[in-house]
Amino acid sequence: MVVSVREVAARAGVSVGTVSNVLNRPDHVRPETVDRVRAAIEALGYVPNAAARQLRAGRSQSLALLVLDVGNPFFTDVARGAEARAADEGLTVLLANSDESPERQASHLDVFERQRVGGVLISPVDGDYSRLEELRKHGIPVVLVDRGADQARFASVSVDDVAGGALAARHLLDQGRRRLAFVGGPLRIGQVADRFQGASAAVADHGGATIQLFGTDEMSLDEGRRVGEALRVLVRETGIDGVVAANDLLAIGIERALLFGPDPVRVPDEVALVGYDDISFAASAVVPITSVRQPRELIGATAVELLLEEASRPADAAPRHVVYEPELVVRASSTSAGG
Repeated sequence: MVVSVREVAARAGVSVGTVSNVLNRPDHVRPETVDRVRAAIEALGYVPNAAARQLRAGRSQSLALLVLDVGNPFFTDVARGAEARAADEGLTVLLANSDESPERQASHLDVFERQRVGGVLISPVDGDYSRLEELRKHGIPVVLVDRGADQARFASVSVDDVAGGALAARHLLDQGRRRLAFVGGPLRIGQVADRFQGASAAVADHGGATIQLFGTDEMSLDEGRRVGEALRVLVRETGIDGVVAANDLLAIGIERALLFGPDPVRVPDEVALVGYDDISFAASAVVPITSVRQPRELIGATAVELLLEEASRPADAAPRHVVYEPELVVRASSTSAGG
């Protein structure tokens, strides 16, 4: 069993930061504290992570995590997982929000480079990785988070979103739904494009079924409400009977618009609904929402693991790509009482 910095700190009765100082700058710590920490290290058999030491060399002890939407609980959980794993190595995580904006992403990356962070974990807003290439050339390792290995030159951790989109659509088809809508965007966000691709493929394999894309400018509750108001009319006019939302925030907004607008639409009797991410709010919606689950905290922890590997990876070795499988969590929004 691997002993963590946090366990050493608990045994010695000090903070994780103090343990890190004893390991790297013992002259900054009182001698009696150094003795206590070293005794804990010996008792527990702790072995410092060489990659973490290399990651810290010449830089701050901070890692940067840049996410698409800090208001989305999915990314909150990813950050929690990253922070916990980083703390095990005496590192801290700086959280930043691109708000799905390429300009804000570029600005944050400039700041991180000036601060000489130990590494960058990023959920990119688009497929332009040129700035990330520059960071790596300047000695700052980069790991793609919640993004697949389409750019094989970067280490990455993700969920198979094509499979996840197919899971969502196939479930609706299995419930007898034939006119589906996919809500999400912008499609330059790789996760959205992959989920739509998977849902479209599942529909294409099912004769007689159709799927229509309803694009959004962002992945928010407000955008969900906006599209939901349009769908409330289209359900009656065109027979749309199933909706795949690209994340749970959109799904929750859609559900509220369907249920509480004028001439409300019944969920799931008239239209079934599936979200994505399985955030806690999905289960507690007025009609609990079926969702495609991702291992959110595990994604964050794995991203830090990959960054530690990147710090010591030989130049001729290929970066590692971790892809988790999605899981469908079925709730009342997609199954009628007899379904």
